[in-house]
Amino acid sequence: MEGVTAVPTPRPEAAGSARTSRLTLAVALLSGALGAAVALLASRQQWSEGTVTVAGGPFPLTARGSDVTGVPASLAVVGLAALVAVFAVRRAGRLAVAALLALSGAGTIAAALLGASDRGALDEQAAKASGDTSATVEALSHTAWPYVAAVGGALLLVAGLLALRYGRLWPAMSGRHERDGAAARPRRKQAARVDPDRPEDLWKALDRGEDPTGA
Repeated sequence: MEGVTAVPTPRPEAAGSARTSRLTLAVALLSGALGAAVALLASRQQWSEGTVTVAGGPFPLTARGSDVTGVPASLAVVGLAALVAVFAVRRAGRLAVAALLALSGAGTIAAALLGASDRGALDEQAAKASGDTSATVEALSHTAWPYVAAVGGALLLVAGLLALRYGRLWPAMSGRHERDGAAARPRRKQAARVDPDRPEDLWKALDRGEDPTGA
């Protein structure tokens, strides 16, 4: 029919891109925050235990993740900071921060898996407890916490890979500053003409903060 204007429908590509942006952003935020928290928590738990023979018999020894290696906890903090920084930068900067996030996750995984079979921390404790620098830990066993830390690193890695692949679709913090506040202030309307013989015009001018006398 003539005179009827067709209403444009949104393009499927644009709708799909927006949906992908929201989904990947949510997954990255959840994975990154959860991964950092898991890695930090696991680093404070007991990773290994054993004994050393002293004069009174077997002496128990334990080592937490932070005693074995401080790398997972440090990289978890770096990864969390990189996750936040992703939204403060654009283009090449965003790619660099996303790469740092991914590397933090990969490094956490590697350090945790290496620490899963470490005995150096307990050997050092054994030497101090026995007073013999050549003493080593006996009946050594490890817990599952190093692998939990590795899972945290894997979540950080997932967040970094998502940021590398889809970060260009995500929003960024606004860096624009209004110049002299001009954009924040509405333009002042031109003063309406005041008829001195009309009391209502005088009152309206006073309400607007104008001088009705024109002085």
